[in-house]
Amino acid sequence: MTSATAPRGPQDRHPLLEQMSQLWRNKTAVIGLVIITFFILTALLAPLLSPHNPVETSLYDQLKPPVWHAKGTWKNILGTDELGRDTLSRIIFGSRVSLTVALVSVGLAFLVGTFLGCVSGYFKGILDSLVMRVMDMILAFPYLLLAIVVVAYLGPSLQNAMIAIGITYVPRFARIVRGSVLEECGKDYVMAARAIGARDARIIFLAILPNCLGPLIVQTTLSMASAILDAAALSFLGLGAQPPTPEWGGMIARSRALILRAPWVMTFPGLAILAAVLGFNLLGDGLRDALDPRLRD
Repeated sequence: MTSATAPRGPQDRHPLLEQMSQLWRNKTAVIGLVIITFFILTALLAPLLSPHNPVETSLYDQLKPPVWHAKGTWKNILGTDELGRDTLSRIIFGSRVSLTVALVSVGLAFLVGTFLGCVSGYFKGILDSLVMRVMDMILAFPYLLLAIVVVAYLGPSLQNAMIAIGITYVPRFARIVRGSVLEECGKDYVMAARAIGARDARIIFLAILPNCLGPLIVQTTLSMASAILDAAALSFLGLGAQPPTPEWGGMIARSRALILRAPWVMTFPGLAILAAVLGFNLLGDGLRDALDPRLRD
């Protein structure tokens, strides 16, 4: 007596399961995911993990060295800054700021860029030319320079820095989505949807867009890394998070005069930026390999 259903081989697995398996086999992607998870948990549990108030100053604890230094104490494991604030506590709370900036700015760019790319690629014609020329104008400026101009116009603040970074990243998503939509529009399922009288909005967002998510996910992950760097750069220039908000770039900016006297004040925030950006880049590379069949073994 034969079984009603034949056993499913590896080639019969759901595409999502195959992509997750491919991602899990990528060691660099797993390392990136672990690093990102660590920072996310640190940001969520910041009040529990932080040994001190990140904005509380102490004139008696100015520029205390890390614990492994000859004069260091266990009270401040990573030392203190010029105002006596605990470096470790400020780095922990700074993860909240950096991840929030990355999430909000990239989320804004994702929504706006995806909408413009879908509309431009689907309707083509004059609308496509107009949208793409605007994207070309934005791309003509260096990302950081354009962000500085936007923040200078809106005023220096963390919220305006997120808006500025989001604006500069819109063309990345718009171009990727437009190219994918142009490719999908010529396929049979789109023509069939048009033939049965489906509305354009339904075809775009329920039929075409789900098939364009692969490149979008990769671009989102890589853009998160860039957003952390750009947010740090804006804060370094005094255009991002304002004192006493603990932000990694701002911490580096305010301690640059102490690089020889108290190098730990600048070193540890810089290492935090390095680790976070590395994590997102490693994960982005792994996602690219997992979601693109042409790059699989």
